[in-house]
Amino acid sequence: MADPRGFLKNRQRELPKRRPVPVRIQDWKEVYEAQPVDQLQRQAGRCMDCGIPFCHSGCPLGNLIPEWNTQAWRGDWRDAIDRLHATNNFPEFTGRLCPAPCETACVLGINQEPVTIKQIEVTTVERAFEAQRVDPQPPERLSGKRVAVVGSGPAGLAAAQQLTRAGHTVAVYERADKPGGLLRYGIPEFKMEKAVLDRRLNQMTQEGTIFRSGVKVGEDLTGDQLRERYDAVVLAIGSTVPRDLPVPGRELRGIHQAMDFLPPANRVALGQRVEGQVTAEGKDVVIIGGGDTGADCLGTSIRQGARSITSLEIMGRPGELRPAHQPWPTYPMLYRVASAHEEGGDRVYAVSTKEFVGDDDGNVAGLRITEVEMRDGRFEEVEGSERVIPAQLVLLAMGFLGPQREGLVDQLGVALDERSNIRRDPSFMTSVPGIFVAGDAGRGQSLIVWAIAEGRSAAQGVDAYLTGGTSRLPRPVDPTDRPLVV
Repeated sequence: MADPRGFLKNRQRELPKRRPVPVRIQDWKEVYEAQPVDQLQRQAGRCMDCGIPFCHSGCPLGNLIPEWNTQAWRGDWRDAIDRLHATNNFPEFTGRLCPAPCETACVLGINQEPVTIKQIEVTTVERAFEAQRVDPQPPERLSGKRVAVVGSGPAGLAAAQQLTRAGHTVAVYERADKPGGLLRYGIPEFKMEKAVLDRRLNQMTQEGTIFRSGVKVGEDLTGDQLRERYDAVVLAIGSTVPRDLPVPGRELRGIHQAMDFLPPANRVALGQRVEGQVTAEGKDVVIIGGGDTGADCLGTSIRQGARSITSLEIMGRPGELRPAHQPWPTYPMLYRVASAHEEGGDRVYAVSTKEFVGDDDGNVAGLRITEVEMRDGRFEEVEGSERVIPAQLVLLAMGFLGPQREGLVDQLGVALDERSNIRRDPSFMTSVPGIFVAGDAGRGQSLIVWAIAEGRSAAQGVDAYLTGGTSRLPRPVDPTDRPLVV
């Protein structure tokens, strides 16, 4: 274990400081400053070596958290990264982007603040990259089998890396101009700089993974052509059909889905030119949806120079303490302050949009909203609470309904489940032999850690299918698993 008395001596949870708000909103760099190593090691020493490490159950990857906490506390960074990479292909992604359900499942968190698992994770992998200990792991021999992975988000990348290391020839198809999926153009730079993504892609290329960007599978390459060329296919196409808000005035100009707003903004932040980009500069911005995507829209709008920003959420404001109906070790709904929320904007809870109000030119000018209360499982309007708030830009960040069916999914003829996701069996194979699915396309919209875990599990299913036997690849999750996240 780490320090046997660490959780008694160091009861305070310590995290790295965020750069000052007036400074960081002037650029697109990551918001966190470096944390002193001795402070981080004190935090690692708080790990209790509890009899049953519930952090394992909180993490879909089954990360060996107590083991690499111990090595970090001792300063044995080489062994720490080995234990971390044993279960997680991309700890530099999860260490920045995962909401850390492992921490809410931490046994210490029952009556103290939990161990800073996520920060220890990202520090361990960053030190490994700095020491050049993250080497390519090409296979010793090739199997002669060819696998196509459609989609280069975290699920697709995890499946591709596992299958490449197992000796299969893997080609990853991405419709954007560069691989990475939402990691590249959906996640703002201030949450994860793209140099972090590119160095991992470089490792995968050196291992033998082939990346083919700018290919729209289903158009440039049909489903039949895909099946003819490859022995197996992994669909990691994500959940990309956005939830809409069909209220009066939806046809007005200036109302956009979040994923029509964020990718162009991220491209511009990376130095690219985007014709006809919609920006928040000088506008009253309203963001509908209070999740991570909404926070990304908030931070982006601030950096673009919005005049005002209001985030709307139909649910009531969560409390700051774990509610009784969400007991440890589940992931509780709490009032959380992301870095973007520190930077500005108003957060308004328990309201519903009744109408988009337009000007004489057909542009959105405001939203007619009303307060709501939950009664008998239904939202009901609060009488007399209706009002209009100004908006020249409205961003819809209300989640996604499933994978796009038109094109590849229809061409392959794979069956869907009752939630409009792609149905799969325990090996992650779809209803069509040789076609597998991983990540949000099969699970539904979820966390990055689940995407990586599913990519690893799907790779195990593909490897067993191709070899006709038992795969040596690990399998973190079963497709019927449900997360502790509520």
